[in-house]
Amino acid sequence: QVQLVESGGGLVQAGGPLRLSCAASGRTFSSYGMGWFRQAPGKGREFVAGIDWVGGSTNYAASVKGRFTISRDSAKNTVYLQMNSLKPEDTAVYYCAAASVHMIVAHTRVDYWGQGTRVTVST
Repeated sequence: QVQLVESGGGLVQAGGPLRLSCAASGRTFSSYGMGWFRQAPGKGREFVAGIDWVGGSTNYAASVKGRFTISRDSAKNTVYLQMNSLKPEDTAVYYCAAASVHMIVAHTRVDYWGQGTRVTVST
């Protein structure tokens, strides 16, 4: 089992930054590809970003590429999502995800989910 706990959500003005954190516990953190997904009100859950086992490779949804950065600190068993130049359309509940794959991509079947953290971007 892997437990994921997100933090860092909140209310931010458009154009501002926010950093989300995901603390992982349980099985060996380095054995899992990690990622972030989000679900906006009235919409389905969508992929945001993924990072491989060792943090050497990343991939992003087109809507966030160039604005968001995913990283991981294996010593702290933590994954981060740095979000810059936030837009109102980034408003959503953000979920941390873990999967026993090299790297999470959009169609990855996720093994573990966090409880989510809400991000609201105001105009």
